[in-house]
Amino acid sequence: MSEKKIINAPFSGEIVKDLKAGDFVYISGTIYTARDAAHKRMFESMEKGETLPIDLNNNVIYYLGPSPARPGNVIGSAGPTTSSRMDKYTPKMLDAGLKGMIGKGKRSVEVIESVKKNGAVYMAAIGGAGALLSKCIKKAEVVAYDDLGTEAIRKLQVEELPVVVVIDKDGNNLYETAVNEFKEKNK
Repeated sequence: MSEKKIINAPFSGEIVKDLKAGDFVYISGTIYTARDAAHKRMFESMEKGETLPIDLNNNVIYYLGPSPARPGNVIGSAGPTTSSRMDKYTPKMLDAGLKGMIGKGKRSVEVIESVKKNGAVYMAAIGGAGALLSKCIKKAEVVAYDDLGTEAIRKLQVEELPVVVVIDKDGNNLYETAVNEFKEKNK
C-alpha cells in the first residue's frame, strides 16, 4: 500500500484524481450517511425528477446505520454496511455527481464501470470497528427521512476517519490486485 493521505470532504476532482486503490486515507470534513431504505427513496425521487434532500455533487456517502448514541456521545457504533446492497441505486447517484462511497465488500461490475465513467472512488471502512470509527465523528444530525430511524440520512462532521481506497477512478480494484500480488509473492 502507498503512503497515508489526509483528505477533505466534500471531494474535489483533484482529490479523487490522486487516490489510488490501496491508499490508506483519513477523511476530514462533511460526509453523509445513507443505507438501503434511504437509497431506495433517493433513487425513486430521482426517477420522478424530484429534488433530493441532499446535494450529491462532490459528496461522500457512508453506508452506515449507526446504533443509538450513549449519553454524552455524538453517535453510536458507526461501522460500515455491506455495499453491494446499494449497487442497484449507485450508478444513478454517481451520474448525479456523487464522488465517494464508504462501505465494506465487493461492488458489481456496473458500479465499477460507473465509478470509472464518473471519476469517483469507493472506499472501505473496517467492519467490526464501529465503536472506534464513531470516535472520528464529531457531529451528527439527521437531515432527511427521519422516519427511517437508523437508516435516516445524517450529515456527519468527521475528523480523520480511516478508510482504504478499494476502487479508484480508473477502476483499479484492491480486492483483485491484492489477491494477484499475494499469488505472485507465493509462487
